Amino acid sequence: MQSVGRRLSAATAALALGVAGAAVASPASAAPRETEKTATASGYGGAVSTVDPEASAAALEVLRKGGNAADAAVAAAATLGVTEPYSAGIGGGGYFVYYDAKTGRVGTVDGRETAPAGMRHDAFIDQGTGQPYRFTPELVTSGVAVGVPGTPATWQRALERWGSLGLAEALRPAIKVATRGFVVDSTFRQQTLDNKARFAAFPATSALFLPGGDAPAVGSLFQNHDLAATYRLLARQGTDGFYGGPLAAEIAATVQSPAKAAGTALPVPAGSMTTADLAAYRALDQDPTHVEYRGLDVYGMAPSSSGGTTVGEALNILTPSNLAAMPPAGALHHYLEASALAFADRGKYVGDPAGQQVPTAALTDPLFGKERACRIDPLRAAAKPVAPGDVTAYDGVCPATSAAPAAELDTENISTTNLTVADKWGNVAEYTLTIEQTGGSGMVVPGRGFLLNNELTDFSTVYDAKDPNRIEPGKRPRSSMAPTIILKDGAPFLALGSPGGSTIITTVLQTILNRVDLGMTISEAIAAPRASQRNTAKVTAEPDFITAYGGPLAGYGHAFTPSGDAFTSAAEIGAATAIEFGPGGRMTAAAEPVRRGGGSAMVLTAAR
Repeated sequence: MQSVGRRLSAATAALALGVAGAAVASPASAAPRETEKTATASGYGGAVSTVDPEASAAALEVLRKGGNAADAAVAAAATLGVTEPYSAGIGGGGYFVYYDAKTGRVGTVDGRETAPAGMRHDAFIDQGTGQPYRFTPELVTSGVAVGVPGTPATWQRALERWGSLGLAEALRPAIKVATRGFVVDSTFRQQTLDNKARFAAFPATSALFLPGGDAPAVGSLFQNHDLAATYRLLARQGTDGFYGGPLAAEIAATVQSPAKAAGTALPVPAGSMTTADLAAYRALDQDPTHVEYRGLDVYGMAPSSSGGTTVGEALNILTPSNLAAMPPAGALHHYLEASALAFADRGKYVGDPAGQQVPTAALTDPLFGKERACRIDPLRAAAKPVAPGDVTAYDGVCPATSAAPAAELDTENISTTNLTVADKWGNVAEYTLTIEQTGGSGMVVPGRGFLLNNELTDFSTVYDAKDPNRIEPGKRPRSSMAPTIILKDGAPFLALGSPGGSTIITTVLQTILNRVDLGMTISEAIAAPRASQRNTAKVTAEPDFITAYGGPLAGYGHAFTPSGDAFTSAAEIGAATAIEFGPGGRMTAAAEPVRRGGGSAMVLTAAR
């Protein structure tokens, strides 16, 4: 998504700059900007796919100047913090997966937000009424929902492990875009309007994103000088300038004492984050998850994300079935059933390993997947929800044993972003980052130009000591982010990821199915209509999927509900990015042709 601005005179723009740290102007008054979106690009020397052409161009600029995939990924992510500030930014967190061509190994960084040390088990309960806060708009628009941000630490750690540039150099393209501004599109204007009541609740947010009380106009420019200054601070001081000093104090103050506009009806519950919480934050090096599928090595993100375990388990469940030999409806039936089984196990077992034992090895064990596959009837959908498997007793032989089901309420929101970058040396970065729902908590840190996340709503909203995703101080809420890198014969074959809350898992899984089993090109695999079965009675599906496959799949007993979220009228599932690697160093970057207004795929040297 992209930011917006209104068409103002030069004098008015200058005044706005001084008041709010943001300025809006006519596109004619500035240098050319990246606005063209191309869904597929093939070529050599490096490739990138993001949702935004400014971010893709930033990554390509770094690659052109000799930076590697890690450098370019950080540059693209920082630029998305400018142009897609409702989905990403330094007020949030994410997961970074990287293939290092020198070592031939995949490594990851867990940059998920954490709960403050003062987080109570009853933090989501209104102390005045004794009842849980209504999830939306009250809980999601609050200080209590804000986790300690992990994005700046993720950038720093990725550059330390794999980069060739320092943070200051990687931030230069984003600083340029924030300073000179970018062209507003209809997607961002609509997302602003969808959040107008929440944004209007905070003077700093409304000054930045609702100039004059309205969402900025399509086709105008948006310049975020406050964010440019914040990036310059990080360029000078590194992440110490974020996790300590005046900025850390301002973040903590915003969370503990949200500045509300007079007359807002939103209660805006206060949080407990302190400067000590910020100073204590660490991005974590993690081993990736790994499964083999059709001769491919599939690497993903381990817990605290559930993406790698759930995608990996579902692929293991699908392995015994020859999907390529089935009619499309038969293959999709197996996909939906495998997804439901894997989601049952996700709900039962997966949370932050800092808070409990997570059986990652068992969940990604091919024997466990083979045993779970016993539960798939090739002719009939099982009644949902299905029971989880027993990770303590499995042998890969039918019949499969079950465990007691877990009560689970999916509260993950869909507004996240993903990027994929590869360089001429064969390094690959797959990075998913977020501030949770569109607009995060709705709270801009005054004078700093970025929104804070509402990521802690990904914890189970009602505390249960047996729940792996229960609220605990210092814990990371379970995520569905699933940045994935696939190797073939030890070399990169495909890298992909997506936003979309818990539908991230099914988007990545279905895209792999489309490409590997159903013979689609990577561009076709991304563009194909999607369905998401997350162990519920009805399958959430895009209208085009229901039109194409609803009839045949109804014969298997599947029922459908059209996709759409609680905050907007969008009927899209996910917004994937990917790069596929072909012979002779050829790369095919693929983005969405339509979803979220379309994405931006670029290569360093186009194929002829």
